[in-house]
Amino acid sequence: MRRRGHTCSTSHGFSKTLGPAVVWLAILTACSPPPTAYEAERRRMVAEQIESRGVGDRRVLSALREVPRHLFVPLSQRAHAYADRPVPIGYGQTISQPYIVALMTELARPEPDDRALEVGTGSGYQAAILSRLVREVYTIEIVEPLGREAGRRLQGLGLSNISVRVGDGYGGWPEAAPFDIILVTAAPEQVPPQLLEQLKPGGRMVIPVGAISDVQSLQLIRKDSEGRIESRSVLPVRFVPLTRSR
Repeated sequence: MRRRGHTCSTSHGFSKTLGPAVVWLAILTACSPPPTAYEAERRRMVAEQIESRGVGDRRVLSALREVPRHLFVPLSQRAHAYADRPVPIGYGQTISQPYIVALMTELARPEPDDRALEVGTGSGYQAAILSRLVREVYTIEIVEPLGREAGRRLQGLGLSNISVRVGDGYGGWPEAAPFDIILVTAAPEQVPPQLLEQLKPGGRMVIPVGAISDVQSLQLIRKDSEGRIESRSVLPVRFVPLTRSR
């Protein structure tokens, strides 16, 4: 999608003293249409795709209005950043449909003092949303180029309460556990027991479960104060599979 009066060039003569995250963000911003155009698209996305479907948490809606989703998709997909569908981000991965991001975040009931784990960083969009709602976010991505790029992107946006790790998220992040919230953005065939162990008593996990060939179920899992697990199916979904290192 080309917008009148806007040109893009990556030859800007940036100082060699700038860090790579700063240079990356400056180039990406220079290649974007005026911010007000995207602000209008974000407001429309929230009103038409999210609020109209019943997501009502005001803090979640505010985060979705504020985080620049278009900076989390490839330039070739920028015109589709606010569309009502998943968007490919390379390496066989996608950024989830805005409604699904909003629903999963609301189901997790984020509180300002919470510590959150995300499994499946992707482009970093879900982590960026969580960063506005909780104290600390830990996010793991198994695809190394995606994880490295997401780390640079989040750093360039000044989101200092996010820690990014490249690795196998099936086993969680044991040394940072326990977590008040765990969000999993790819589907295992069964809930990983390590993630259940790392969920704090009183914590919430939102996770799609099921094989890629079957109908997957988005599940909300709670651990009570005595460590008992209860879960319920929220709706059928289709996510990329949760892959593991060999």
